Amino acid sequence: MPTELPIPWIIALNALGLPALQLGCAWAFTRMPADWFDPPLSSRDRSPAYERLLAIKRWKDRLPDGASWFKGGFAKASLRQRDPRHLHDFRRETWRGELCHWAVLAFIPVFFLWNPWWGDLVIALYALAANLPCILVQRYNRQRLNRALRR
Repeated sequence: MPTELPIPWIIALNALGLPALQLGCAWAFTRMPADWFDPPLSSRDRSPAYERLLAIKRWKDRLPDGASWFKGGFAKASLRQRDPRHLHDFRRETWRGELCHWAVLAFIPVFFLWNPWWGDLVIALYALAANLPCILVQRYNRQRLNRALRR
């Protein structure tokens, strides 16, 4: 902890900073041009492993879709159309969403500036618990979309 702060300040910085980081990244990523996001093509379909090992189908629909909270965001809760253009757009948006969650994780060390070591651990565990499931769902959905686009 490079900066010594009173405990109430640390709690306030964490309680306000973590949601601000999540929402700020979601807002910023919805403002970026869509053509910045071109997901890498993968020939391997790991979606059966996601279903078998992670039971992802059971819980993926319970996660919030932050992009839909902002004007111009692409709602990814359900597939609205099946035409190839929409599938391509949806696939691109899963990449945008995944990168947004990775960006949140990349900013987490900022919180280490004022937290004690045990607070760093709590913040890191929270960040992983809040973002890794979303990353996994984005990857799972993208693999399913890849399969649909190949057909």
